[in-house]
Amino acid sequence: MSHLPHCVRVLHRAGMVQAHRPDRALRSLVDVRAWGPLLGSVRRAVRERPGATAVIDETGPCDYADLHGRSMALARALHAAGIGAEHVVAVLCRNHRGPVEAMLACARIGARVLLLNTGFAGPQLADVVRRERAVALVHDDEFEPVLAEVAPAVARFATSGFDELIGSAPDHEPPRPARPGGVVLLTSGTTGTPKGAHREVRSAFAAVDFLDRVPLRSGEVTVIAAPVFHGIGFAHLVLAMGLGSAVILTRGFDASRTIALAARHRATALMLVPTMLRRILDLGPLELESHDLSALRVVLSSGADLPAPLAAEATRRFGDVVHDLYGSTEVAVATVATPDDLREAPGTVGRPPRTCRVRVYDEHGRRITEPGAVGRVFVGSALRFSGYSGGGGKEIIDGLVSTGDLGHFDRRGRLFVDGREDDMIVSGGENVYPAEVENLLATHYQVRESAVVGVPDEEFGQRLRAFVVPVPGARVDPEGLKLFVRDRLARHKVPREVVLTTALPRNETGKVLRRRLR
Repeated sequence: MSHLPHCVRVLHRAGMVQAHRPDRALRSLVDVRAWGPLLGSVRRAVRERPGATAVIDETGPCDYADLHGRSMALARALHAAGIGAEHVVAVLCRNHRGPVEAMLACARIGARVLLLNTGFAGPQLADVVRRERAVALVHDDEFEPVLAEVAPAVARFATSGFDELIGSAPDHEPPRPARPGGVVLLTSGTTGTPKGAHREVRSAFAAVDFLDRVPLRSGEVTVIAAPVFHGIGFAHLVLAMGLGSAVILTRGFDASRTIALAARHRATALMLVPTMLRRILDLGPLELESHDLSALRVVLSSGADLPAPLAAEATRRFGDVVHDLYGSTEVAVATVATPDDLREAPGTVGRPPRTCRVRVYDEHGRRITEPGAVGRVFVGSALRFSGYSGGGGKEIIDGLVSTGDLGHFDRRGRLFVDGREDDMIVSGGENVYPAEVENLLATHYQVRESAVVGVPDEEFGQRLRAFVVPVPGARVDPEGLKLFVRDRLARHKVPREVVLTTALPRNETGKVLRRRLR
C-alpha cells in the first residue's frame, strides 16, 4: 500500500481516475477484478463514453458501445457452440477488430485466450495448439492452409464469419465465470520452441508501470503497429482501452500506411518494434515531412533491442518523444527509457517504474550493487508469472523472476542489457557480451545492423563471428570493420570473421534468431 498515493496520482494525471468521482474508479477496479483488464476496461468505457471510438481498422471506426455489443453477442454464440469457462481458445489473427472481439467474448465466458504467432508453420501451430489443449481456434481466412495439421476435434471459427455468428447468437446469457479467463502469451522462441507463459494481474494498479514513465492520456489515439499476439502489442491494446482511447490496427505493417494513418487521425502515440521504426525512417525526409505528425507525443519501441544510433535518428526526426520499453513475456514491464535517458545515456533501457523492482545477481544468487558490474537481470512487477504451460518456470530470487538477460546498472540507476545469458561468448577464457560489439558496429557509418555470435574454435573454445548488414549502397571491407573494433575494444572482443549479408533472420517481433547464425 506504500505506493498507493503515487499510483493514484499517476492514474489521475492520465485521466483514468477523477478526484470528484471516486465511485467510478471503485467500480472500474471491481470490473477489472471480475472480468480481467480488457473486458473490465471496455465495460468502463461503455458506461462513461459509449460513443467514443474504440477501434479503427480497414473496415472503418467502431465505437465502444458497438464493440461491446458485438463481443457479448459473440460470447453467447461461442457458449452455445460449447465453449465454456476454463476452456482454451486459440487466436491466430492479424491486427484488426476481429481478434479484439474474440478476446472480449472469451473474457465474458471465462475462457482462456491463447495468442498465436502468425508466423507459425503448420506443424509448429499444431504442436502448440495440442500442448495448450485448445478446444477452439479463431482465425483469419489467410491462415486456412496452416490449419490442416491441427486436430479435427478443435473447433474453427473464422473472423470473416463473425457477422453471421453474431446475428444468429441466442438471447440467453452465459453463466458468469467464477474468475477471469486470462491470456496465455507465447515466448518469442528465439532459443527454441515458444512456451506458453501464464501471467496474472496481481495489482489493480498494473497500468501504473507504463503510465509512470510514458505520458499517455485518456481519450487519445494510439497506433499499435506491433502485433497484438505479442506481449507488447497486447499490453498496449489493454492499456489504450483502459484509457478509453482509440486504437488503430492494420493487418500488416507498411511504413508509409502507418505514418499516413497516424497523421490522418492525429495519433498521439505510436507503438512498434525497432525494425518497424527503422523502416519508417527509411522512408526518407521527403515522405515523412509530407505528413503532419505534430500530435505525436510518444513513439514507444519494444520487443527487441533499440540500437542507440536508431534511437538518436528517430529523436532527430520526431523530437523528444522516443521511449524504449524493456521487459519480457513473463514479467511485462521491467524498465522504460525516457527521451532524457536515451539522450544522456545512449544504449540504456532506462529505469524501473516505482512499482517495479529490478536487480542484478551473480551466478551464485548474490545481489550485485556495484555500478558497471554485469550480472543476471531479475524483475518483479504488478504482473505475476505463474509458470509455463505443461510445467516449468523461470528462476526466482527474492521474489523476482529471471529475464534470462545479462545487464548492469550505471551510477544513475539506469539499466543496460548486455545480452542473453545463453548468448554470452567465452573466448580464450574471457567473457564477451555480443551487445557490446554490436553497439559499437552500429556506430560505423557503413553498418546498418549486425549480430555477433560465438562459434566453436579448437584453440580458444569459441571465436566471434559478426554478421553485418551494410547500409544501402555501401561497399564494406570486412578487414576494415575488424580494425574498427580492434581500435576501440579489447583484443578478445574483435570478431575473427565478418560475414556480409543482406538481412538478419528475425522472428515476427523483430528479435534476431541467433541460433540460425551459429
